[in-house]
Amino acid sequence: MDDINFFDKVYQVARLIPKGRVTSYGAIAAYLGTKGSSRMVGYAMQAAGRADPPVSAHRVVNRQGLLTAKFHFGGDLMAQLLRSEGVNVIDDQIQNFKEVFWDPTIELQL
Repeated sequence: MDDINFFDKVYQVARLIPKGRVTSYGAIAAYLGTKGSSRMVGYAMQAAGRADPPVSAHRVVNRQGLLTAKFHFGGDLMAQLLRSEGVNVIDDQIQNFKEVFWDPTIELQL
């Protein structure tokens, strides 16, 4: 992945998040070896609508399971997408966060 820009690396990881699971900006940053770049992962997710192939950006949340990027989806769409995959979301908070959390550093072997 060395020849790929940072956003594309983020998208490659985000595309691997299984349906019904979520990860955090920080978990993606840590997996990419840039632990302090959670905010940059967030910027990548903001631009993910233009990515090809598509990125399931709704599966990336903050470290507490809050849907902090929901306004980028418009209305309640982010929560609706997660609910359609079986994720329990109430008031923009994932209720079973520990159970549905997908950690790329564990799930993906470098």
